[in-house]
Amino acid sequence: MKTRIRSATLVAIVALSLVAPRLAAQAPAQPKTDASAQQSTAPKQSTAPKPPLVQPKSFASPEEAVRSLVAALRAGDQRALIRVLGSEGRTLVSSGDDVSDKQTRARFIEAFDAANKLVKTQTEATLRVGPDEWPFPIPVVKTADRWRFDTRRGREEIVARRIGRNELNTMQVCLAYVDAQREYFSEDRNGEGILEYAQKFASTPGKHDGLYWRTKADEPPSPLGDFVVRAHAEGYRRSASGEPTPYWGYLFRILTAQGPAADGAYDYVVRGHMIAGFALVAFPATYGVSGVMTFIVNHDGVVYQKDLGPTTRATASAMRLFNPDATWTKVDVPTQALATRQPPQ
Repeated sequence: MKTRIRSATLVAIVALSLVAPRLAAQAPAQPKTDASAQQSTAPKQSTAPKPPLVQPKSFASPEEAVRSLVAALRAGDQRALIRVLGSEGRTLVSSGDDVSDKQTRARFIEAFDAANKLVKTQTEATLRVGPDEWPFPIPVVKTADRWRFDTRRGREEIVARRIGRNELNTMQVCLAYVDAQREYFSEDRNGEGILEYAQKFASTPGKHDGLYWRTKADEPPSPLGDFVVRAHAEGYRRSASGEPTPYWGYLFRILTAQGPAADGAYDYVVRGHMIAGFALVAFPATYGVSGVMTFIVNHDGVVYQKDLGPTTRATASAMRLFNPDATWTKVDVPTQALATRQPPQ
């Protein structure tokens, strides 16, 4: 596989093989109409009750507030975190990607255990963690004679950091997918005398019709085979409920045709074999929380992005064509994914 695919992005593609097959069967809600989406039936209105409004818990001191926060983070107790941070903290506690959220909590605790201190004034305190004294974005503020986290003040920064991290990783996943498909195409994978691209991430048991399949010790690996264990090590599993599982806050679908904006409209699949090209769409699992931009890429290896708005998940789930018209912009993908040193949140 080409050098552009680093281990982190290969792990991402393996995660796709674990979760993406479930996504294709998902019935999308009513999408926003555009050149690359097809209309579907109107979505059902949710009857689920709204979560109750919770005010941030108050404490006798900023030190007590920090101890409660850290204890909840160590335990991975989302209810306790919401009690500490209040309703404004719901989207901070859960991005929709449980594995990524767990990793974020672990990084914070690691930094906190390495070094921590409170920088205080008479009315406000800021927690700094790690050797670099990274400031936790949510300050502890004094109201009357009690202290509480001002979650609203820090929410925007935390969500922006998360979105930036997820989007950067997803751009790299798009390029890794291109390289994996090219490697798959380099050999006749099914003994049919045809060089073709994979139409799915995980192969049917006993076949090589996807980008990943199980191999024996003396067999060459599948395009993604060497990295399955890494995805499992990160904690990614196929959902028992059949629901799609986000990777770094994003969901992924293979597209099997392109529209007129992509140098002519045609199907990639000819007589059941995907020989004319390939494409991918990657979209945030929770718009505005785990990501904003939707990304598409095809066999040319150029990544495009677009903000599909609040209907992102429905629109992207209904997308059938790679069709980067004038509303999409090319992405200058960094040559490296996330920096090794990340802030703990």
